[in-house]
Amino acid sequence: MTVALMWEARAEPGRGADLLEWVRGQRPAGPQPLRRETFAAPQDRVLVVTWWDAPYDADLPELPEPAGELVTRAVHRWRFESVDVEHD
Repeated sequence: MTVALMWEARAEPGRGADLLEWVRGQRPAGPQPLRRETFAAPQDRVLVVTWWDAPYDADLPELPEPAGELVTRAVHRWRFESVDVEHD
């Protein structure tokens, strides 16, 4: 089964590049994902999606919370189970 973990944070205004740099330096110890992709969006948002070959409720390493002065709110996290894959 493939499980995707999503991690999304919003940086303090003008600190999006700092948050992106912080995210790029984070590599939790333990198993590593099949794939990891990092996105940036307006309003200094950063999103990280990791894909794992694991059961939905597996204990997987996740990115931590950044320092409070870097973000405007707590990190949002979601977990999804893959149900369909399409390729061009």
